[in-house]
Amino acid sequence: MSSQGSSLIDAVNLTRELIRRPSVTPADAGAMDLVERTLAGLGFSCRRMRFGEVENLYARHGSARPNLCFAGHTDVVPVGDKAAWSKDAFSAEVVDGVLIGRGAVDMKSAIAAFAAAAARAIAAGQVRGSLSLLITGDEEGVALDGTKKVVEALIAEGEAVDHCVVGEPTSAEAFGDMIKVGRRGSINAEIEVAGVQGHVAYPHRAANPTPVLIRILSALQARRLDDGYPEFQPSNLEVTWIEVPNTATNVIPAVARARLNIRFNPSHTGAALAAWIEAEAQAACEGTRCSVTVTPQISGEAFLTEPGRFTEIVAGAVREVAGRAPELSTSGGTSDARFIRALCPVVELGLVGTTMHQVDERTPVADIERLQQVYERLIQRYFEGFAAK
Repeated sequence: MSSQGSSLIDAVNLTRELIRRPSVTPADAGAMDLVERTLAGLGFSCRRMRFGEVENLYARHGSARPNLCFAGHTDVVPVGDKAAWSKDAFSAEVVDGVLIGRGAVDMKSAIAAFAAAAARAIAAGQVRGSLSLLITGDEEGVALDGTKKVVEALIAEGEAVDHCVVGEPTSAEAFGDMIKVGRRGSINAEIEVAGVQGHVAYPHRAANPTPVLIRILSALQARRLDDGYPEFQPSNLEVTWIEVPNTATNVIPAVARARLNIRFNPSHTGAALAAWIEAEAQAACEGTRCSVTVTPQISGEAFLTEPGRFTEIVAGAVREVAGRAPELSTSGGTSDARFIRALCPVVELGLVGTTMHQVDERTPVADIERLQQVYERLIQRYFEGFAAK
């Protein structure tokens, strides 16, 4: 598109169009096609990167450095109880200035806002380097064939990305009150204790796995993992599931299982925690006829983007538009930033997240417009601060 007027994007309308594509993980429903068409119309070189059944997109405008990347996801969580919604979850209706729909907050609005901001920056000649977008359709699911695979491919190819902003809904209560500069790591573990089934009246002929599982969980929960880490809250271990598949009251069961999750700060690594869980499990089995299998899955390591010029540029853009200084936080769950950290420094900045994953997920239209303004100012400040003079 040649003229500034023809290249501009209405972020609210684009958000609504994206919501109308019911891209519930792992479905795409045409959402990625819409993003690609939009960016191609702005002059981005678009590359679809499909892994397994997952649609991913890496788009870049320009070839020089620095390369400022925006990352996000088009997939959304299921609607849940359709009848509980005040409006159809994929109709993207605006009621009294509020956009209702699955993905309104998490996070189709951020994709639209950044695309609109990029259009203005390109038209104004502010991009003294490159803008890129890394968009996946596999963030809300298992996240194996999404951003993780794209980042691995970009690193292998030597693609230079200098900094990244992830559009997750980071604001806690009011727009712009928080950005995320790090995240705790996450490890899941399933523990299965195998014993010998038998009659409860003859325990010497059996090996009850249940007391062994209880000892394992008690030992794990007895340890205070840490007292926190600079910029991070203390690590915590939570038992999330226990199963003893036994329907009779007079039978010693053959197996007992449990699952747990640890959210950990940089005091630990996923591998070290996995080794600790394994050691405690094996110790609890000593002297018994039971055996134990621990299956860990490390979802991501803890990371922190240290305060500096990049975080100040992002926080400064928020201050200029929202009129408040955002808290630089590491709270909350995990996001695809855990993969992008291997590529470049990364922060997260988006809408208020109080209704994400809920019935009637919603955001004021004015907040989408303000998010676009923040991204516009961020892009401008970024190239003023990092581009070669």
